[in-house]
Amino acid sequence: MKDYFKDFLDFIKIERGYSENTVTSYQRDLSQFQKFSRVEDPRKVDRETVKNFLEHLYDNGFSVSSTERKLACLKSFFHYLLREDKITVDPTSDIKLPKKAKRLPKALSISETIKLISAPREKNYIALRNAALLELLYASGMRASETVGLNTSDINFEVAFVKCLGKGSKERIVPINKITLKAIKEYLDKSRPEFPQHDKEALFLDKNGKRLTRQGLWLVIKKYVKMTGVKEKTSPHTLRHSFATHLLEKGADLRSVQEMLGHADISTTQIYTSVSRERLKRMYNKAHPRA
Repeated sequence: MKDYFKDFLDFIKIERGYSENTVTSYQRDLSQFQKFSRVEDPRKVDRETVKNFLEHLYDNGFSVSSTERKLACLKSFFHYLLREDKITVDPTSDIKLPKKAKRLPKALSISETIKLISAPREKNYIALRNAALLELLYASGMRASETVGLNTSDINFEVAFVKCLGKGSKERIVPINKITLKAIKEYLDKSRPEFPQHDKEALFLDKNGKRLTRQGLWLVIKKYVKMTGVKEKTSPHTLRHSFATHLLEKGADLRSVQEMLGHADISTTQIYTSVSRERLKRMYNKAHPRA
């Protein structure tokens, strides 16, 4: 089965332009399926094998989201094999998971967000990097992978824009504010030269001078969450959610927010209007004399 896996992974990476993270995730899911099924020939995989695998995932505590992702991976794989005439029947074609309730994204309040992104105040070059990093995450609404993937050339100080490469290698331009630009410039002028110069292009470096990783970014967030006492489960994605929610609360139109977030489908962005309505309802119930 490994040869089939390799061909499929090459296809989604080269032909479809999937990111390294997505390809690695698919590889992991396919290996997990093979380890469970112990089938070497994809023609011998039937509907029952796939259903048993999904039940195995549920029994072992995998979330609905994780199970959905793994099923989506298997569907893509077997659809590819069917199209390439490697199999005659797709064993995943009529398998669907029960619809899960749509979870509203967690967003910080404006005051919590400002408290968090203003936290890096230590007197050292790492703090200047962290300040620029947190400011940019909230100012742009970029994903963690997009942020750590930035190069210094992606920041345009003249027109106040950042260029990033999103899902499916789609490029987009996002405006950023003067405070964030100032933090980035201070980092580039005073802090970045202090890092060991291994990676000349990367915008954000780790202490060894290499490109900061998503794990490194997560640790930065974790440090200042603990320091400020904001919501414990705050992550880089929380700042993305907060960016979208606050823009909509302040009157930004949905299409503009969709474009800045890099959502292919506006229905993905519409969930943030629900967050804004929930906050409005809580405020009403708390403040109105008759509520």
